[in-house]
Amino acid sequence: SSAYHPQTDGQLERTIQSLEDLLRACVLDHLGSWEEVLPLVEFTYNNNFHASIGMVPFEALYGRRCRTPLSWYQDGEEVVVGTELILQTTEKVKLIQERMKTARSRQKSYAYKRRKPLEFAEGEHVFLKVTPTSSVGKALKARKLTPRFVGPY
Repeated sequence: SSAYHPQTDGQLERTIQSLEDLLRACVLDHLGSWEEVLPLVEFTYNNNFHASIGMVPFEALYGRRCRTPLSWYQDGEEVVVGTELILQTTEKVKLIQERMKTARSRQKSYAYKRRKPLEFAEGEHVFLKVTPTSSVGKALKARKLTPRFVGPY
């Protein structure tokens, strides 16, 4: 996530938490170091269903299901080439975008349930938050040491 964009911190933190849980379970079960089980954990995470996109991340990225050693010898697997591959990829991208939009609106509705409107009475003093995009933030050169809020107004 980028600086001054805390909305994405939750998504990233949740991913990190999931990976830590998987690593912890593998290290405890196999009594090994995390470096040895990291490829297995990555494979597991990338091939688990994610509700927000409605498919596994591997399939979303590559447009096909991941072939494991167990599926190498399956019969009837078709090879997709040319314009058919482009059409399938385009359809998958549209599907993922629709599912992401649905997930975003669902998450937005959850956030709005807990949000409380700000109410100010006349004569109350308030502080303004300084961000890199605000006029105060743009005027200051040393942003790291600038105050986070200005005021009271």
